[in-house]
Amino acid sequence: MGIRSVLSKPLAAYITGKQQQWASQPVQTQEKVLQELISGGRNTIFGRDHSFGKIRSYADFKKCVPIRDYEGFSPYIKKILEGQNDVLWRGKPLYFAKTSGTTSGVKYIPITKESIPNHINGARDALLNYVQDTGKSDFLDRKLIFLSGSPVLDEKAGIKTGRLSGIANHHVPAYLRSNQKPGYATNCIEDWEEKLDKIIDETLHADMSLISGIPPWVQMYFDRLQERTGGRPVKDIFPNFNLFVYGGVNFEPYRVRIYESIGKRIDSVELFPASEGFFAFQDKQNQSGLLLLLNAGIFYEFIPAEEYFNEHPTRLSIGEVELGKNYALIVNNNAGLWGYSIGDTVRFVSKNPYRLVVSGRIKHFISAFGEHVIGEEVEKAMQFAVQKHPETELIEFTVAPQVRPATGLPHHEWLVEFGKPPRDPAAFARDVDAQLQKLNIYYDDLISGNILRPLVITPLRKDAFRDYMKSKGKLGGQNKVPRLSNDRALADELVRWRQEPADGRQETGDRD
Repeated sequence: MGIRSVLSKPLAAYITGKQQQWASQPVQTQEKVLQELISGGRNTIFGRDHSFGKIRSYADFKKCVPIRDYEGFSPYIKKILEGQNDVLWRGKPLYFAKTSGTTSGVKYIPITKESIPNHINGARDALLNYVQDTGKSDFLDRKLIFLSGSPVLDEKAGIKTGRLSGIANHHVPAYLRSNQKPGYATNCIEDWEEKLDKIIDETLHADMSLISGIPPWVQMYFDRLQERTGGRPVKDIFPNFNLFVYGGVNFEPYRVRIYESIGKRIDSVELFPASEGFFAFQDKQNQSGLLLLLNAGIFYEFIPAEEYFNEHPTRLSIGEVELGKNYALIVNNNAGLWGYSIGDTVRFVSKNPYRLVVSGRIKHFISAFGEHVIGEEVEKAMQFAVQKHPETELIEFTVAPQVRPATGLPHHEWLVEFGKPPRDPAAFARDVDAQLQKLNIYYDDLISGNILRPLVITPLRKDAFRDYMKSKGKLGGQNKVPRLSNDRALADELVRWRQEPADGRQETGDRD
C-alpha cells in the first residue's frame, strides 16, 4: 500500500465527519451561507443596484434579486470585460469559465479566488467519500485518467479564460499530479481525435486504476483502445481499473455499452459539476442520489419546474423542497452569481441528508403540443426498451417534435444511433412509446386523443453524432448533444446522417 493510499484514509474520515456536521443542519447551514454571500456582495455594483444593504432575510433577498439567466447577467459581465472592479463580487474574477451559450453565443462565467476551492474540493471530496464508504484507496497509488478540455488559457480583460475542465487542470493537487494521465502537452491538443490517439499512446501500457470523463467521450476512448488491441476488453488492458468517475450527462443510456466494453461491472462515482459551481456528488455506493453541497459558498433556490416560465414563480429554499418533485435549480455564489438559473432541473430523493438526481434541462423539453416531456422521461423510456430488447446496443439519441409531417399526424421523432439495432424495430418503438405514455400523462392524453401519433424512430448511421459534433467543432471535452429540443434545428441537421435501411424505409415505428 502506497503513501497516497495510506494518508487518504484519515483525511477521508476527517472530511466526511465535517460533512456530517453541516448535512445534519441543512437550513441553518444555508442561512449562514446566504448571509456570508450578502456581506461579500454588498459593496459591489450589483449589490448597490439590488439594495443588498437592506437585505436581512431570504424573504428580503427574493424581493431585491430577480431570477436571471446568462442573458440577464450579460450587462454586468460586460462591465467586468471593460475592466471595472467590484462588479458582481469584490475585486475581479480569477478566471472566466468559457462555455457555449444560446442567444448570447459564448458565455463567460466568473470564478473567483473564493469560489475556485468549491470546484477543486468537490471533486476531491467525492473521491474521499468513496474511500470512506468502501475502504478502497489503493487506486490512488496507480495512474488516473482525466479526460478533460485543454488547459491552455486565453485572457479577457486581463482575466485568464478557458474551459472549466482546463482551468481545474491547473489546480490538480501536487500529490496526484505525478500519476495523472494524460500529460500537459497532450491535454493541450485541441483536435479531439488527434488528442485521443495521443492519450492512448500515453495510457495503453500504464497501470490505470481510475478513469474520469463524460460517458460518450469515455466510450470513444474505449472504442479506440479496443481498435488498437484487437478488441480486447478494457479489463484485460487495465487489470487494476476499478473506478469510473463521471458527470455532465445521465449515465444510464451509456451504462450497458460501457460495461460491455470494460468486460465487467466496476464501481462508479457520479459528480454534478458546472461552470457555475460544483453542486453535488455521489457519497454512497449503495444509496441513490447525489449529496447536495450546502456548505460550499453556494446558496440554492428551487423553482417548481411547472412554474419556471411563470411571471412570478415560487422560489423555495432548501427547507421548503419536497421529495419527488422536479425543480429548476437557481444558484447564488461567491463568484458573484445572483438568482442565477443554470438551466438544470433536479429532483430530491432524500432529505436526510439532502440528496438529489439531475432530471434534465429546463429548456431542453418538448412541449410543442402541451405535453412538456422532459429529459428524465425520455431516458427512462429508452432504458426500458433497451432492457426489454437486450440485444440492442445504444450509442446516442436525441428527440424533437415533428409538427408538420409529410403524411399523418404530428409526432415525436427520435433520432437514434444504434451499435446493434433491435431485432424487431417496430416492437422496440412501441415499447418506448408505451413507457413514455406511462411516465407522462399529458403525452398519454395526446396519443389517446389522436392529437399525436406514436413516436417515430429514425435510425442514424454509424458515428452520426460524432460526425455532427465534429462538424460543429464540439467533439470531445465537456461538449454534449442535447437530449431534447423543442424545435427542429438539431433534428433537421442530424437527418443528413440518416441510415438507409435495406428495405428502403426511412423510419422505424408504426406506419400510417
